[in-house]
Amino acid sequence: MKAIYTKNCPEPIGPYSQAVQAGNFVFVSGQVGKDPVSGAMKTENIKAEATQVMTNIKNILETAGLKMSNIVKTTIFLSNMDDFAQVNEVYGSYFTGNFPARETVQVSRLPLNANIEVSVTATIE
Repeated sequence: MKAIYTKNCPEPIGPYSQAVQAGNFVFVSGQVGKDPVSGAMKTENIKAEATQVMTNIKNILETAGLKMSNIVKTTIFLSNMDDFAQVNEVYGSYFTGNFPARETVQVSRLPLNANIEVSVTATIE
């Protein structure tokens, strides 16, 4: 196992890695809408928050030498399922066909009072 770290993504808030590579897989820990530069949560609206989440994921994957197209599985956690359509719009803009498998679930609370958290699994080709 190899830990993956980038300063272009927020520091972990606990004892975990931003991502780890194990064999031909990269497992990206759940990302919230925290800006890595300012440290502030992007909670002004769900689209801005989702965009920051997806940007954080993209930055981690790029550090691992991968692209968004390497993602094979995504899990989206929402604090409010009413945000589903707006999150889908942002999420979909990061992919071009061959979308990864995915589930989306509503949860009662997320770290840092985030409205969205996303984790992904990617493959190394």
